[in-house]
Amino acid sequence: MATKSVFGLSQLFPFAALSASYFAHIGFFNPYLPLWLKDLGYSITLIGLLTAVQAATRVLAPYGWGWLSDHTGERVKLLRFCAGAALICSTGLLVQGSAVWIAVVLLLMFIHTSAMMPMSEAALAHLVSSEHGFDARRYGRVRLWGSLGFLVTVFVAGAWFEHQGMQSFPAWAVGSLVVLNLSVWWLPNRKEAAHHDAAGPSVMPVLRQRQVQWFFATVFFHVLSHIGIYVFFSLYLDALGYSKTMIGVLWAVSVAAEIVWFFTQSRWLPALSLSAWMLICSAAMVLRMVLTTWAAEWLWALLFAQLLHALTFATQHTACIALLSHHFPGRLRGRGQALYASIGYGVPGVLGALGGGALSDALGLSSVYAASILTAAMACLCAWQCMRHHAKS
Repeated sequence: MATKSVFGLSQLFPFAALSASYFAHIGFFNPYLPLWLKDLGYSITLIGLLTAVQAATRVLAPYGWGWLSDHTGERVKLLRFCAGAALICSTGLLVQGSAVWIAVVLLLMFIHTSAMMPMSEAALAHLVSSEHGFDARRYGRVRLWGSLGFLVTVFVAGAWFEHQGMQSFPAWAVGSLVVLNLSVWWLPNRKEAAHHDAAGPSVMPVLRQRQVQWFFATVFFHVLSHIGIYVFFSLYLDALGYSKTMIGVLWAVSVAAEIVWFFTQSRWLPALSLSAWMLICSAAMVLRMVLTTWAAEWLWALLFAQLLHALTFATQHTACIALLSHHFPGRLRGRGQALYASIGYGVPGVLGALGGGALSDALGLSSVYAASILTAAMACLCAWQCMRHHAKS
């Protein structure tokens, strides 16, 4: 019995390394891409357009990669291909070019990186699931390494850019993707059962279930509320006079909170249903956006708002992955994760980046967070409906 446990842990180590390196890349790229673009002299509207490229690739690309991984069972080989292609594309950022050139480079990069987490999460969910259901404890132990990776790079990069300027941003992009490639090649090349039929089981019967529809509606509005953090938060703090080091600290506080949650979540998750947790997370999102909109001049208020990330991201994400594992088992797993990426992060990301850019130009950056209060309230309503339908099923 002990041997089985050790073997199980040894299988999780490479996934922990992948999570750490992937989110280390995200930890510097997402917070500081807008500041790099600002340093290049672009307007907030154009910055919104360029950052929306990432979200646009999440609308369709993850589902295509998810279908391919379900169809072939070759998730690890596809992960390696995506990581290598993203690295090659990232070298284009080293070339000084126009906004169109940057958009093309980002598009090619994100087509591949946007597929990596859905495929990795599908492979990991397969590993931590059993006849007893989704193992939140083992999942949290792996996922917290991603948070640690994010924490290190968001803090270190903030201090670096504060003293050295933003010119080295492209080199950071290439270097972080080199590390990501190394971790991907550590993954065991485990192939799930291959299926050569044209389509495999359909996702449509699952999508017709009311609780699944309300689940995706909740995810849509919840993540749409988060886009102001993902895209505009660094610009917002910069406009308020916070240093790049302090911007890194505030990002790091939110990630530290999610690490604590991921490490201890197995104690708290069983206390409530997964859909009830989603309702609590959306309510916390309302409070977080209220503080970010109207109390951002006070550091203590921003620190508390960032601590709420333990609920608004970490708890919500684990609940979502567990529910996806339940509703999209087996050969549907890759497509379920891809739908989560597309509906939850792709479409809201495009709408949030473009709408947020237009709003901030017209009314100022704080208006983005005021609008997020409304979308978080919509997420609460959808989560309530999701909880009701899950109780009936």
